[in-house]
Amino acid sequence: MLKVGVLGAGHLGKIHLRLLQQSEKYELVGFYDENADYAEKIAAELGYHRFDTIAKLIHAVDVVDIVTPTLSHYKCAKVAIKSGKHVFIEKPIATTVTEAEEIIALAREYGVQGQVGHVERFNPAFQAVRDKIEHPMFIETHRLAEFNPRGTDVPVVLDLMIHDIDAILSVVKSKVVAVHASGVSVLSQSPDIANARLEFENGCVANITSSRISMKNMRKSRFFQKDAYISVDYLDKVCEVVKMKEAPEHPGDFDMILQNAEGERKQIYFDNPAVAPNNAILEELETFADAIQNHTTPVVTLEDGTEALRVAYQIIEAMERQQ
Repeated sequence: MLKVGVLGAGHLGKIHLRLLQQSEKYELVGFYDENADYAEKIAAELGYHRFDTIAKLIHAVDVVDIVTPTLSHYKCAKVAIKSGKHVFIEKPIATTVTEAEEIIALAREYGVQGQVGHVERFNPAFQAVRDKIEHPMFIETHRLAEFNPRGTDVPVVLDLMIHDIDAILSVVKSKVVAVHASGVSVLSQSPDIANARLEFENGCVANITSSRISMKNMRKSRFFQKDAYISVDYLDKVCEVVKMKEAPEHPGDFDMILQNAEGERKQIYFDNPAVAPNNAILEELETFADAIQNHTTPVVTLEDGTEALRVAYQIIEAMERQQ
């Protein structure tokens, strides 16, 4: 079992602590939080060992799980990597692309593994259709959330939209060549609702909408490719695959047949894969343990996290040009 320590015991940090304690792949050594009074309270209430310095925690573990505010990701990762420790970093990987690139360089220099917490990659609905998304040419996503003051210190692009940016980049194996975006600040100092259009070198277009001032929560993506439509509901953890194939010469009574203007006939059929329930956060943490133990590539690499951040900032810059 890998010894692991958690930096940051806020809302998400406490979830990580609980899951790491349950995991059969990690031995949870303890946590550090810079708010000493709060850390003492968490230790007393939940029984986790509390370290009084980051240095002591890093010295005691093999893996450092960084669940601190984004502003401190770089600083924490730098210290951990230079101590030869593997790092799991919550998304976004860092505050700037420059910081993220330095984390990559340090991990290579010190020979350690790193993974970024883009948890939707582990959502069972996305996993169920991941291998069916082959050459998408149009993608539409909606990630809408009810207002929550936590997280409003950053633009909605870094808070919510980055989840969809990462998922899209993981299935579109092509370079982003153009970014168009607009956003509106309603309650916060930074945009609360944003829409972006990404154009890829291979012709694929992705239209992404994110909002943190909605009346209801929604996390849906739709992928369109030749002869197939695939939808993923990350919130309800359901997916749908609608495919088309050449219509049979003698279709059955219940076959759904469409004919286009050119007279071509296609049969529509549904291929809905089973969604295996999981705990996505536990799975992302445990696949990282597997990557460390087996010397394999993590599911969401530091490079993946950096590319998602790079595109997020391209969207933010495009929004600023619109103002």
